[in-house]
Amino acid sequence: MNALSGRRLYGILDSGYVPAERMIPLTRSLLEGGVQILQLRAKKETPLAILAMARDVAPLCRKAGVPFLINDHPELVPESGADGAHIGQEDMSVAEARRLAGPGSLIGKSTHSPEQVLASLGEYPDYIGFGPLFATPTKPDYKPVGTDQIRRVIGSVPYPVYCIGGIGAGNLPQVLAAGARNVVLVSDLLKAEDPAARAALCRSLLAS
Repeated sequence: MNALSGRRLYGILDSGYVPAERMIPLTRSLLEGGVQILQLRAKKETPLAILAMARDVAPLCRKAGVPFLINDHPELVPESGADGAHIGQEDMSVAEARRLAGPGSLIGKSTHSPEQVLASLGEYPDYIGFGPLFATPTKPDYKPVGTDQIRRVIGSVPYPVYCIGGIGAGNLPQVLAAGARNVVLVSDLLKAEDPAARAALCRSLLAS
């Protein structure tokens, strides 16, 4: 069984939305609300700064039993205490990321079309992200892929597919109705007045 089976709500701590002083309180809130996978994404930070953040977040996730991943920097996994890394379509191969992250690490990869999803079959990631489904400020250069291809994509690979991009509590029922099983939420959680309550709402929607 895949290590991520049953983990349907994936949250991203994005430093573009979260100031450093809120990183740990927000991590606690998301974990309390029921986020089942957590990724640290800090596109504008140095590897040293990302490592410092990851070392603070990793113990909280471990205590909660939630896999913790680092975006873009698999080489930081061994020193940070993270469980793995997520890489982009234009980054290194899954095999190279797994080599850098170390034995047993989880590796996910972004995909932006059904063709890229099928291409991932040759790389054996632990999961893939598929999107952006909708327009999102975190991926301004990517054309939204919409929801029409979700069932086809999920049926074409043997590992979990996490739909991402502009998804929030408001449109989550629509995304699920289109066939999604697992979702990634970013700004909808991070900008919520009560992130724990928003995460708990999304968990309940996923379970319904």
